[in-house]
Amino acid sequence: MRIASIETVVFDLPTIRPHKLAMATINQQSLVLVRVRDEEGHEGLGEASVIPHYGAETIEAIQLVIDRYLAPALIGRDPAAFEALVAAMDVTIKDNGYAKAAIEMACVDLAARRLGVPASALFGAAVRDTLPILLVLGGGEADADCALADEMLDKRLHNRFLVKIGKAEPDSDVARAIAVKAHVGDRAIVHVDVNQSWDESTATRGIARLEDGGIAVVEQPLPRADIDGMRRLSERFAVPIMADEAIETVEDALAYARVRAADAFSIKLTKQGGLLRTRKVASIAEAAGLTLFGGTMLESGVGTAASAQLFSTVRALHWGCQLFGPLLFADTITVEQPVYRDFELQVPAGPGFGMSIDEDKLAFYARDRPRTSIRTAA
Repeated sequence: MRIASIETVVFDLPTIRPHKLAMATINQQSLVLVRVRDEEGHEGLGEASVIPHYGAETIEAIQLVIDRYLAPALIGRDPAAFEALVAAMDVTIKDNGYAKAAIEMACVDLAARRLGVPASALFGAAVRDTLPILLVLGGGEADADCALADEMLDKRLHNRFLVKIGKAEPDSDVARAIAVKAHVGDRAIVHVDVNQSWDESTATRGIARLEDGGIAVVEQPLPRADIDGMRRLSERFAVPIMADEAIETVEDALAYARVRAADAFSIKLTKQGGLLRTRKVASIAEAAGLTLFGGTMLESGVGTAASAQLFSTVRALHWGCQLFGPLLFADTITVEQPVYRDFELQVPAGPGFGMSIDEDKLAFYARDRPRTSIRTAA
């Protein structure tokens, strides 16, 4: 089995409502689809999604890196030799984890499909067939967030919520998060995500109030480089402190675990650079006694299914997962859809990630530009 072609398509999906984060408001999400085919015509699917201002990569740059650098380096290689593929990509270009993750994702899907097994089988097999699903309350106002939480609880879609704070004045942000928790009471768990927006003094004051207000976990209160500050907060407070942006690489995970600079890690396939590296980060956390949260970059059905397959193999997924992307989008490019029921996401049964492309929908949402395909010579 050899890689015969690698194709990328950028597409844009509208959202059903504005999604407000500390760093941006999203009304339309841009993604890149990667299709890897072997010489017998079997296909695997991968996807990368970018939240504006979250990291250094952009959708357009991801596509360019894949088309011009990574794809030519991988043609003719075994798509099931994951470690060798990752090594080949690392030799070709440094960093660019999102681009590498999307290609590796497609190769995992292809290899699992060839074997007729779920992708989770290639990473130790699933330890659960459903994942508790959390929704980000991105309304920016307490009343709107509370109303959306009530709607989701009534529909039995979500009983875990994350309030994004850090954009407004700290006292106001903290009060909004506490108001949401007071409103839902024991019906739901509430997290907050500060997205690196506080300094240590502000975080100390804010977390004390959040802890008293019943918030379950505080995500990335300090800038990613402040490992000492994160350690001091983790030691000071009973409420768990979660690292997200700070944990990109396996080395980051080891550094944080070594000094216990966080109580939990948020893992994301593209942030970590692929399924292989994400599983290694998860293993470091598990070995250190840290808990885990399955994060999202607002993927569509392909990336959501891939994440669900990998997260299903993680025992320490104490905080559930954030794979609500398909529920936020007004449409889809996949034939199959992730299934959400009774506050859980059903892990797709496979083979591979269990997703296939609706070609008409992909053509409709694709960017108005030539498709790029790297293929073997005739």
